[in-house]
Amino acid sequence: MTTPTLPRLLVIDDEVQIQRLLHHTLGGGEFQLHAAKTGQLGLGEAASLQPDAIILDLGLPDLDGLDVLRRLREWSTTPVLVLTVRDGEEDIIAALDAGADDYLTKPFRGRELHARLRAILRRGRTATEPAVVRFGEIEVDLAARLVRRGGQELHLTSREYALLCLLVQHRGKVVTHRQILRELWGPNAEQKTNYLRAYIIRLRQKLEPKPGAPVHLKTESGIGYRLMAD
Repeated sequence: MTTPTLPRLLVIDDEVQIQRLLHHTLGGGEFQLHAAKTGQLGLGEAASLQPDAIILDLGLPDLDGLDVLRRLREWSTTPVLVLTVRDGEEDIIAALDAGADDYLTKPFRGRELHARLRAILRRGRTATEPAVVRFGEIEVDLAARLVRRGGQELHLTSREYALLCLLVQHRGKVVTHRQILRELWGPNAEQKTNYLRAYIIRLRQKLEPKPGAPVHLKTESGIGYRLMAD
């Protein structure tokens, strides 16, 4: 008889006492527990481990937990339970808006934590995008936020990177001018296609073998753009 695989749980929290408490509370054979003490390490573990769920503290030593959450959501839909001392309404709303599945404040009750973890696992948000997407000579490492061409790191501005990420997330599909402008520049910029055209030209110059004859960043005339990836 095959032994069922326990769900992998990644804890991103730098407090030693909390790590110990979570191991005591959750280490009874219901989960495989893995730990990361910084946001950067947590993002790396999330990419390599592919956990079934993540417990995330907002007060990390290197990155704010909200930034970790936003970066994680660029490429992953792994369920995230925020576990933090921040109990203000604005903190809760900000975390949920950034992509958290649930929010629990410290100190917490063990049975409630178990129940909330079981609930987010049941919701089935475990379909995770590959952490690294490749097309042609280009490699986009979404977890590390790096773009390489032929193994050499490329410098992209934050807006160029955000545009590329959006196209990568919808690779193979047409993303409309309006959708891109709304997500990157806000709802008041939906008609300013000249902004977008300029950034597409800059991305092609950095990513395409022949920018004047693009094979990856394709224009859908009058509609939008499509990233053709392998």
